[in-house]
Amino acid sequence: MKKDITIPKVKEVYIAVVQEKHLEYQTQDWNAYIINNSDKELDTVLILSQGYSESKMTPPMRHSIAKLPARSFAKIEYLQEDVLELNNSFKLSFFQGNQMFDKTYVFRKNTINTRAFQPIPLMNTNGILVK
Repeated sequence: MKKDITIPKVKEVYIAVVQEKHLEYQTQDWNAYIINNSDKELDTVLILSQGYSESKMTPPMRHSIAKLPARSFAKIEYLQEDVLELNNSFKLSFFQGNQMFDKTYVFRKNTINTRAFQPIPLMNTNGILVK
């Protein structure tokens, strides 16, 4: 029975962390985004995020996005500085048409920093990207 269930490979959907200026508090904040760089809309996007290490674990955060249009992005959450020293996992599930997709993206501990910046698709900014 399990062998009959196929979940296809996720393509052109990424998680990025970018540093942005908070206009009200005048701080540089780290924010996580989902990027749909595909030509198809994503439906019923569910995201479970959590920071962890061998000795620490943050409470899981659950997020949902009803629809994410093709070639677009959406903010998932703000990341506190303390969480950057942990592994940060984003478990993503969504539908494209009638097909379900599932993937886990992990930012390894201490990899979210300005030295790791690279161009982020669709966002016209630099940040850290996990494909």
